Parts: sequence; C-alpha cells; structure tokens
Amino acid sequence: MEHKKSLDRELAQVYTHTLIDMNQHKVKPKLADTHKPHGIARLAFRLPILLYHMHLGRLFGNRLLMLEHIGRKSGKTREAVIEVVRYDKSSGTYIVASGWGEKSDWFRNVMHSPEVCIHAAGRRMHARAVRLPQREAELELRDYVRRHPIAARNLARFMLGDFASNESDNISLLAQTIPLVAFVPDSESPMAPQ
Repeated sequence: MEHKKSLDRELAQVYTHTLIDMNQHKVKPKLADTHKPHGIARLAFRLPILLYHMHLGRLFGNRLLMLEHIGRKSGKTREAVIEVVRYDKSSGTYIVASGWGEKSDWFRNVMHSPEVCIHAAGRRMHARAVRLPQREAELELRDYVRRHPIAARNLARFMLGDFASNESDNISLLAQTIPLVAFVPDSESPMAPQ
C-alpha cells in the first residue's frame, strides 16, 4: 500500500506548475520546464516506451498506455506513454490528461492528426483523439479524485498550491489547466493482442 501511495505521489509530480496571482484570485498556468529532458531524465521518460517495445506494457494494465501518433511537423510516427485517467471497458475508450498542458508535444500532435494507435494492457487498437469539453473534463477529474484520492490531492497541491479552498475549486482549476483527451476506438479496429 505504501508503494502505491509513493507511485501516486510520483505520478502527480509529473504535471505542470501553476502560478497563482493571489491579489486577483486568478490561476495562470505556466509549464514547469519547457526544455526537453536529457540525460538520465530522458532515459526515465523513455523507459516505459522501451518496456512496451519489449512486450512488457501489459505490466501497466490499463493504468498507462503507449500512444503512437503522427508528428505535426515531421509527419513521422511518434510515441509517448501516458497515465490513464479512466478506462471505459464497455466502449474501449481511454481518457488521458495532458500533464504538460496544451504545450505537450503528443497533445499538439493528436489535435493536429487525431487518428492514433493505442497500446494498453497487452493489446493494440486504432482510435481517434477527441478533446473533452471543460465540463466533461471536470466530471472525469471528480471521478479520478474519488478513485485516486492521494494522487489527486498531490496533483492539486503541486499545481495549485494552497490557493483553492475546496476540492470543487481545485477540480475546476485543474480542468482549465490540464486538457483531457478521449481515445475512442475505431469500430473496425477491435483490441488485438500484441
């Protein structure tokens, strides 16, 4: 259980910083680090991709997925491993959050070219990326808070500091800062084992 709490804390720290203008009570999102990781940090970010390439992605279950998408500038296939906010088993839809905000490369790429390929729980499928409207994003984040209270609390603290006085304010502010994306499976592309 302590390991799970530690993992939730670590996942929450991957997300963006937010600057709070206390005088105006407005949230101004600012990315923590706009530089691409290098050295050991780059290896840490790339390690989950290597695990998926070694067919070990099933170890993450539906908690993480590997996204194959097309680079908006290069036109080349790109890959990113992303935490899953929620998996809807009945529809096969994955909801994910862009922890680096709208400046995340994978987010910008899928908004430009929404046809993607998802690898999750040892399966592969083709899907379409759809950005959730803010109201839907808030509902998803509320559900995430219910299912992962420690990770959600750490995420809110990390991004919002002690600004928001209650959980509802935190969720609204997070939904403004972190875009949520639904990966909706193609009807002709059932989840195929890898």
